[in-house]
Amino acid sequence: MRTIRLHVDLPLTPGSDATLPATAAEHATRVLRLRSGDALVLFNGDGHDYPAHLLAVSRAGASVRIAARGAPAAPESSLTLTLAQGIARGDKMDLILQKATELGVTRIVPLITARTEVRLDAERSEKRIAHWHGVISGACEQCGRARLPELSAPRVLAEWAPTADALDGLRLCLDPEAAGGPRQLPAFTAACLVVGPEGGLAPADHALLQQAGFAGMRLGPRVLRTETAGLAALAALQALHGDF
Repeated sequence: MRTIRLHVDLPLTPGSDATLPATAAEHATRVLRLRSGDALVLFNGDGHDYPAHLLAVSRAGASVRIAARGAPAAPESSLTLTLAQGIARGDKMDLILQKATELGVTRIVPLITARTEVRLDAERSEKRIAHWHGVISGACEQCGRARLPELSAPRVLAEWAPTADALDGLRLCLDPEAAGGPRQLPAFTAACLVVGPEGGLAPADHALLQQAGFAGMRLGPRVLRTETAGLAALAALQALHGDF
């Protein structure tokens, strides 16, 4: 039987009742067609799952009773992985965020690089971040994670790269001209991976990253699209050094 999991931005206490936020209530009742008495699992990002059941469903919303606090259905990755992704257009970025979440990333930093074609003013940036957060929470609902990856506000590469020394572990950037690949990496428990947008990282981007201590990493003989490259790299890192 399929387990229905919903992310809610609420404190969750076993034995208590709660009203689902409007978006979660609509998804549960109109999309998933849950009814009073149906079981579901809630999580709020604290690392635990909370088995619950629907108490009442009405046009005004839906209420639940929380039965217990359980262990996460799927443990977090043994690797602390930061994906610094050059912002891609439209659905490509959604796909990257969704699949990176499923692959176990800890943190996602949307980057504005020399070749980034997406332009975000303050209003559009706020709306895009809210949309991206929804994509990530939906991916956690599907894959069983009980902690959401941290999502940064979009950063300009030139401003972000010098701050990367605050990150633990390896600093890597995808580069089809690099000599080594994931198999040549030393053992590690944390890494930050930079991926360019459509068109890849420009020479000026590589220069900034090199100055900030990033090493190039190659993914074989073929040049991959941005929506493929970062996900392939994350899967390789998890297979060779993580929990795959």
